[in-house]
Amino acid sequence: MTAAILSPKLTSAKELSQALSRDGFVVASPETVAEVSGMSLEDLQNLSQYWEGLPRDPYLKDGGRYRFRRHASFEIQNQNLNLVPHRAHWQSLDYNALHGGIERWFEPVLPVVLNDPAWQGVLLGLSNLLNSLKPVKTWFVEAHQFRIDTADGIGRPTPEGAHRDGVDFVAVFLLNRVGIKGGETRIFDAKGSAGLRFTLTQPWSLLLMNDERMIHESTPIQPLADYGYRDTLVLTFRSNGFQDSPNRSQQ
Repeated sequence: MTAAILSPKLTSAKELSQALSRDGFVVASPETVAEVSGMSLEDLQNLSQYWEGLPRDPYLKDGGRYRFRRHASFEIQNQNLNLVPHRAHWQSLDYNALHGGIERWFEPVLPVVLNDPAWQGVLLGLSNLLNSLKPVKTWFVEAHQFRIDTADGIGRPTPEGAHRDGVDFVAVFLLNRVGIKGGETRIFDAKGSAGLRFTLTQPWSLLLMNDERMIHESTPIQPLADYGYRDTLVLTFRSNGFQDSPNRSQQ
């Protein structure tokens, strides 16, 4: 018997800023994401093709082969999106007990993606929204294309468990879920026990969180038949520079 899928409460574009400030998180529909991005939903959905053929993540410490990804870093100033030279993704052990403390050099996001107006619209639209909550001179943004698959029977979107990312805001876009069960999103108040769970099912639906206030995770996925996968785009926004290895900052 298949467990019922819990749908999240959706927030309209005009209420996003107030709700995020009040609750520490919001969930938005694909139509709202398109509105915030200044793009058509068709333009956003066209980006999904670039999740095919992602390179395998070579850093999984649980021995899994279920995660594929690309990575890019940006600075956003005055609504100008600037790609920075390719750099390692690094988190401290405080935020990622499984994969923290090491430089992880993922393959870069492809130029055809970086130059797509819909990709740029998503990043700039979110930065404009977040500026209304926390005006900053520069947003330091990391973008991760993820595919989690079930080729080995199970895939883990967050093998590190419930966590924070050590940034100001985290945006998780569901791009696709094909032939799977699971992948439930769970978020918790970082200073209490209150929690909420739901499943993102619509392509280009969005979970946007204040990372200082919320802890999050996604449950493992399993195939409904022979094979399935879940594609996401994760953007992190930080106001005081990129997270870097202490060894790099001393060089």
